[in-house]
Amino acid sequence: MSRVRIALIGLGFGAEFIPIYQRHPDAELIAICQRDPARLDAIGNAFGVDRRYTSYEELLADPDVDAVHLNTPIPVHAEQTLAGLAAGKHVACTVPMATSVEDCRRIVVAAAEARRNYMMMETVVFSREFLYVDELHRSGELGRIQFLRGAHQQEMAGWPGYWEGLPPMHYATHAVSPLLALAGGRPESVVCQGSGRIADDLAGRYGSPFAVESALIKIADTELAAEATRSLFETAREYVESFAVYADRASFEWGQTQADQPVLFRGELPERVEVPDYADRLPEEIRSYTTRGVYDDEHAHLSFTQGSGHGGSHPHLAHEFVRSIVEQRAPGVDAVTAARWTSVGLCAHESAIRGGERVVVPSFDPG
Repeated sequence: MSRVRIALIGLGFGAEFIPIYQRHPDAELIAICQRDPARLDAIGNAFGVDRRYTSYEELLADPDVDAVHLNTPIPVHAEQTLAGLAAGKHVACTVPMATSVEDCRRIVVAAAEARRNYMMMETVVFSREFLYVDELHRSGELGRIQFLRGAHQQEMAGWPGYWEGLPPMHYATHAVSPLLALAGGRPESVVCQGSGRIADDLAGRYGSPFAVESALIKIADTELAAEATRSLFETAREYVESFAVYADRASFEWGQTQADQPVLFRGELPERVEVPDYADRLPEEIRSYTTRGVYDDEHAHLSFTQGSGHGGSHPHLAHEFVRSIVEQRAPGVDAVTAARWTSVGLCAHESAIRGGERVVVPSFDPG
C-alpha cells in the first residue's frame, strides 16, 4: 500500500488532523463524517473535502476507505472501533480505548482477528517532552529508573454532557502512558484512593463521588512502582498533563505551570531545560503542525488551547498511524498496549470504589 486512504470521524478536536493527513506524503484524506450536516459542510468546504457522511455506518460501507480515525465521544469509542475493524478498516481512536475492561479485551481480539491495525492516539507519548526524556533514557543519561509520577488535572465544566461526573481514572491515559512507556513493562496491579467530593448532581451521573483519584501502579517483572493522579471537577488547578521520572543519574520534572520550563536534576543540581521540538523526525510537509493548529487562537478547539497543542504530538500521531499501515507493522500504541494503559485507569477506579483494595490489571497477552 503506497497511500493510505483515510476517513476522519468527528470534527471538533478531530479537525486538527485534516490538513496533517492532507499533506502527509503517504496518506490521502478522502472523507469526513459528522452528524451535524451544517458543521459537516462548513468543515468540508473549508478544507476542500468532497466526500462527506453524516452516518458512520454508511462511511464504513465505502470500499475506498482504508482506515478510519475516530475523534468521537468516549462512550462510543469501543462500539465504533469494533464496527470499523469488522468492516475491514484500520482504526485509530482518541483516548481512552473503552470504558470497560471487557470492551478493551474485545478490541484486542477483534484487531487480531481482522488483521488490521488499531492505534490509540495517546498524545503524551508523542509530545516533545516525552520524546526528550525517552531520548535521555535510551542514551543511558538517566541511568536506572527508580520511580515515576504522572498527573492530569483539568476542569471539565462546560464540556459536553457525557463528561459530567466522569470518574477521574476513566480518562487516565495521559497520566499513565508516559510512566508505563518509560518503565518498559506491563502494569501488574493497582491500588487507588479517592479523595474529596464533587457535587451530588455530578456524582450521581456515574456513581463516582471523588474529586481526585490517585493510584500506585506495580510494574510487572520489575522493582518499579509509579504514581498517577487525576482530577476532572472542582479542584483548582491550571490544566496540566505531566510526568516526572526519578533515576540514579538524572531526574526530570515537568514545569509547575504551562509557562514554566521543566527541570533536569543531575544529582542534586537543578537545571531548567529547553525541550527540543523533534519536528525533524517527521516528513517535511507536516513539520509545521508541531507548533501550530488548524485554527487561530480565537477558534481553536478547547482541548488544543487548554493542552497547549498537546506538546506538538498531533503530526507524530498521524505519521505513526500511517507508516504502521504502509510498513505492515504494529503501531507504537497497538491494541494490547492501549488495553493495558486504559485498563490501569479502569482498575484504579474500581480500587478507589472498594476503598483502596488492590486490583489486578489483565495482561491482554494475545493467545
